[in-house]
Amino acid sequence: MTVISRVVLVTLLLPALLAAQGAGAPSAAANAPRVGPASGTVIVVGGGRMGPEIYDRFIQAAGGPDALILDVPNAGGAASYDDNAAGARAFRDAGARNVHVLFTTDRAVANSDSIVALIDRASGIWFDGGRQFRLVDDYAGTRTEKAFNDLLARGGVIGGSSAGATILGDFLVRGAPSGDNSIMDHPGYRKGFAYLHGVAIDQHVVARDRLPDLADSIMTRYPDLLGISVDEGTAWVVQGDTAVIIGRNKAFVYGGRDANDPGVPFLTLHPGDRYDLAERRVTHRAIDDSPLTMEFVDGLFADYTNPSSGGATVLVAEGGSVLVDRSYGVPQQPRYAPTTTSPQWALGELSGVFASLCAQLPETPVGSAGGARPGQQGSAPTTAFQRCVARQLSPPIGMHRTTADARGQVSSNVDELYRLALGLQNPRTWPGVDVTQGWTTEKHGDVSWLTAYGTADGRRAAFVRIPDRQAVVIVLTNDDLADARGIAERIAGRLVAGRS
Repeated sequence: MTVISRVVLVTLLLPALLAAQGAGAPSAAANAPRVGPASGTVIVVGGGRMGPEIYDRFIQAAGGPDALILDVPNAGGAASYDDNAAGARAFRDAGARNVHVLFTTDRAVANSDSIVALIDRASGIWFDGGRQFRLVDDYAGTRTEKAFNDLLARGGVIGGSSAGATILGDFLVRGAPSGDNSIMDHPGYRKGFAYLHGVAIDQHVVARDRLPDLADSIMTRYPDLLGISVDEGTAWVVQGDTAVIIGRNKAFVYGGRDANDPGVPFLTLHPGDRYDLAERRVTHRAIDDSPLTMEFVDGLFADYTNPSSGGATVLVAEGGSVLVDRSYGVPQQPRYAPTTTSPQWALGELSGVFASLCAQLPETPVGSAGGARPGQQGSAPTTAFQRCVARQLSPPIGMHRTTADARGQVSSNVDELYRLALGLQNPRTWPGVDVTQGWTTEKHGDVSWLTAYGTADGRRAAFVRIPDRQAVVIVLTNDDLADARGIAERIAGRLVAGRS
């Protein structure tokens, strides 16, 4: 066809094209996502141990267990990796059958046909943790980076944890080319791979007390950015401009259009909540799908809003969604630590749940690897029970602040006890363990509850699990007279009755 013919053809077709994009038929560009991917899925994980819900979501987004998933471990900084790299093994353990490691530090290789051909066959890319500047050095601007984008554009999934989460953003937080990841903004490393446009991403924010950092160091300098962060074992799952939170703890928004939480420079989200990244607003709270209301729950804790009462916290979850996660009468904590995570609460006879688990596990030898974890309070473990809590119970589920003393008493919080509940739901957490030991089985109608309390008569603290509903109610107080059992029963009763 000649140039003139092509011009004539376009001229003839132009009115029809314009009509198709009229008021009655919005253009594809007008409906295109402004922040997230036009197609495919982005999964942002805050580091630490991930539960099966995150692995399953990634594998499903990649196309199922037989899909080709490429694990990219460059951020870890080793000189070489093979297909037995930790990230690849973790995905195989989670059920993925076609996982391989993609690794090179040679930019000539990153620009080669062979590496692009491999990515062209894949439908999932996973970036492991470490230091995100290494991913920039090895892949930014190469054909490999373009192939990553092409994978997402054809409907694949790209995700990462820790450094592998931050690289997914547009502005590269903590990108300094050194071992000092406290540097939030480095002039030579400000650009991530931008799978989420106009977004800066931080991670490990609760576990490592990082919650002020985005607000203090990034949002003040770059107010047009949307800052998002996420704690360990928790993920933003983004399709288009819509994000849903899944996992074990919390996510946070800086620079959104909703009001921030009282006294802090961010808004908190929980598993099951949904967020519009373009409009910068919450679109759905998980509790809205439940028979519970915050007014009902707040009424049960009205006596604890005054700090002189000693305070109380409550967490209610069902089916992986956190419906309620709230404190009463607890003062603001240092560095904006969530008042449901800090301070710690003495569990009393609830410590027996931990003792029953430890009794079924082989004892950790004195002097073996382990010890204090980031953010963990208290001295080094000395008794067999302390070592079990610190080295066998806590690491698989990401408990950082839960401690045991030499008398066998455990101190914890509702957020970490929820991680314990999720671990008990997953038979791979502690294989061979009877997860009903240490609990009392109660029949409520045709539904069985597993219960444990701070005292024999149900005072001070309550932990209720309803396995058939994957439901959990946790109540902790500093009041020896608190009817924790009664409060938990009213919450669980309404939850179960409303689902019947």
